[in-house]
Amino acid sequence: MEKKSSGMDHRVVFAALDKVCEDNLAVLCGPSDLPYGTVTQRLVTCMKTIQEHSRALKPVVASFTTVLLSCLLHIVHKGRYIASNYNGAFFRADHNALEMEAYCSALCQLRALLHLAQRLMSDNEHQQLYTQQDGELSRRFVQEYSSMHKACFYGRCLGFQTIVIAMVSYGETYGKHQSGIGKAALSLLQSGKYVIDPELRGAEFERITQNLDMQFWKSFWNVTESDILSVGRVKRCVCAQGSCKIWADLRAHRLPTPSLSSTQGFSRIASSPVQVNFTLSVPPVPLQLPLASDPRLSTTVSPPVAHWGPGPVHMRLISHELREGQDSEAMATLARGDPAPPSASRLPWVQKKPRSPWLIVHFHGGGFVAQTSRSHENYLRGWSKELGVPILSVDYSLSPEAPFPRALEECFYAYCWALINCHLLGSTAERVCLAGDSAGGNLCITVSMRALTSGIRPPDGIMAAYPATLLTTDASPSRLLTLIDPLLPLGVLAKCLNAYAGSDFQTLEPVERRGSLSALGRDTALLLSDLTQGASNWLQSFLDPNRTSGGAGSPRGRASARPPAPSSSPDSADLLHYPEGFAPLRSESLAMVHPIACPVIRNPFVSPLLAPASLLRGLPPVHIVASALDALLDDSVMFAKKLRAMEQPVTLTVVEDLPHGFLSLSQICKETQAAADICVARIREIFERGAAHKRPETQS
Repeated sequence: MEKKSSGMDHRVVFAALDKVCEDNLAVLCGPSDLPYGTVTQRLVTCMKTIQEHSRALKPVVASFTTVLLSCLLHIVHKGRYIASNYNGAFFRADHNALEMEAYCSALCQLRALLHLAQRLMSDNEHQQLYTQQDGELSRRFVQEYSSMHKACFYGRCLGFQTIVIAMVSYGETYGKHQSGIGKAALSLLQSGKYVIDPELRGAEFERITQNLDMQFWKSFWNVTESDILSVGRVKRCVCAQGSCKIWADLRAHRLPTPSLSSTQGFSRIASSPVQVNFTLSVPPVPLQLPLASDPRLSTTVSPPVAHWGPGPVHMRLISHELREGQDSEAMATLARGDPAPPSASRLPWVQKKPRSPWLIVHFHGGGFVAQTSRSHENYLRGWSKELGVPILSVDYSLSPEAPFPRALEECFYAYCWALINCHLLGSTAERVCLAGDSAGGNLCITVSMRALTSGIRPPDGIMAAYPATLLTTDASPSRLLTLIDPLLPLGVLAKCLNAYAGSDFQTLEPVERRGSLSALGRDTALLLSDLTQGASNWLQSFLDPNRTSGGAGSPRGRASARPPAPSSSPDSADLLHYPEGFAPLRSESLAMVHPIACPVIRNPFVSPLLAPASLLRGLPPVHIVASALDALLDDSVMFAKKLRAMEQPVTLTVVEDLPHGFLSLSQICKETQAAADICVARIREIFERGAAHKRPETQS
């Protein structure tokens, strides 16, 4: 899949690139007394290789992907600088050679990915993005791109530096016996060597994404759940997934990414304050709901029971304004502690508003393995204010401790509970919208399917942001982005899917969650020791010429500045038919990603893209907001296409130049805010659909 980028003519870019290469070769291959010797030869080799890739790409690229355009423009910019300054007294020869080599490697890998995308499009059935008929072919495609060299993207290229530095620093301390505060502090202080050594951070990131287990990713993605990074007990505003998704700068101009601390600080200022924000624990009792076909009859909805039997369902109520029912004694009995639920005695100056005719039931993202409603407060607060609606966000149990179908059972139960207890939530529930992102988008769809099959009232609409609708590792054009996605590398995506499918299930009931890193409040006595050790390691990284990595299992010594030599197995060559003389670069430590064999992954309530028409017919209007730089983009495209073929109401909006998880970055830049505004507009469409439904008085 390709997108036009700012209307830029690809022929102009390729012409500029070819001229830059020729200008540099003229300078570098000119007088024999040029300085730098070996570095000169490296630059000559690099320019010739870039020319080769450019001439191979030009005939087949009619429009640009954002990533490819970013790479080409940076090469043009850097090449012009080298040609103009090579003989200058302050020219940093080795630095510029390393920079150009990194982008040359990235261009090689992008050329290979484009080739694979073209093969997928030609080999798949007409208008199909997934290879669903030939599992062996899909498996070999997955093995092909999962074996490619990735470190070149994360060291110097494409603006990934902030997230990579955060992740590799955290990965180095992962598994050490330290307090949560100390681990966070030590990670911060050890990041110095990764700031000054791009090759080291690229190699270390590739090691982490290929070798560290699911618990590492759960821990890292949940770092923004800690009280250290939140904003007090009542006015918390935590950017979901923190720096893990701060790479929206993957654009043409390689803008600097915000740091974790700056993101948190900005969210604290920008997030909308709310009068109601507290957590509930709903006991597991059977619910009686009227049948949608005949409200005089009812059906019983049982509480969640999968894996360890009945248990409470945890939720969070967010409301910009205090509404009738939200301060009732019944709600107070369900509250789970801090922050306390609203009450007339605690907020005597607040004027209570009537119940809203609208209600949002929200399911958060996090790959089914991480995050809570607390992580997503930053945009949920804004939604509540803009739409004048209470929001019930469900803290479903996470995998691998709670694989399918536990999360679906809890979300469905929460939806049913909200329907019959809407008066406690400050709503009359005349119109109910399910909203969620990523894994939460999947749950919005499958909960609606459960409502239909149970005969109860379905929601009035679904807003699913970048949902996962096919929970397999099947190859598709957008899945190729897992090679360069710091949040969803293919190996990590496979770990999340295996966890939800139950491949790593442990018969162990999760402990009660009070924020995934509540333990960070303990063992603070170790903090000074950890800070001292971290400061020492950071200073040593500047003094040690080898700048070694101390992470467990990581190679000692400086990572090689040169990428691995091109290689291609005979099987891959026969299958993929790379042009003669060309092959992508390979990882030195190959990560084998095996297709998910667990049959549950093809259950339609796990992968709704595989659901038969009988389970999808009758769904409410589905509004999908996807992103162009998302490895799961094809999930959205194919699911929308399937619903449209069934004449089900569906809309699909693809926002340009943004990654998976843009809702968590909605307050960071104007592009992410514009994408979040589209989500709000789709929810508003659901609420305002039909002239009989009035707009709430508090809507802004």
